[in-house]
Amino acid sequence: MALKPTLLTQKGLEKLEKELEFLKSVTRKDIAEKLKEARGHGDLSENSEYDEAMNEQGLNEARIAQIEAILKNVEIIDEDNLSTDVIQHGNNIKVLDVEENEERNLQIVGSGEVNVREGKISDESPIGKALLGHQKGDTVDVETPSGILQFKILDITK
Repeated sequence: MALKPTLLTQKGLEKLEKELEFLKSVTRKDIAEKLKEARGHGDLSENSEYDEAMNEQGLNEARIAQIEAILKNVEIIDEDNLSTDVIQHGNNIKVLDVEENEERNLQIVGSGEVNVREGKISDESPIGKALLGHQKGDTVDVETPSGILQFKILDITK
C-alpha cells in the first residue's frame, strides 16, 4: 500500500526545508558543543548537563528524520491553479461561525503545515474535512468532539 502524500503549499515546503537546514547545520553544532562541554565535567553517570544535551540531541535527530520523511513523500499544492468555485486544499476561506457569530479566516493545508494561530487547519481535521468541496454561501455542519459546529462560507480565495 502506497503512503498517502503529505500536501504542502510552496511556502510550507520552503519553511520545512529551512527548518531542516537549520536543525542540521546550527542546532547539531550547538548540541555537539554542549556535549563536549558536559563531557569535560567528568563522570557522565551523574552529569545532568550531559543527560540534557543527549535528550536534546535525540529530539533534534527525531525532528530531522520526521522532516526528511515528509519531504520524501510530498505533493505540492499548485496554488496558481486553485479554483475559487469550491473549497480545495490550499484555498483561503472566510467563514462565519454561526453559533459564535464570529468570522474566521482559514486555510486548508496538509498536516505537515498546520498552524492554528495562523488559521491553517488540516485537511484531516473535522472542520477541514467538512469544508472541502463546499461552495460560497453553503452552511456546513461539522461534527467535532465538543459537539456540532456550523459554518457559513462567506468567501473562497486563492
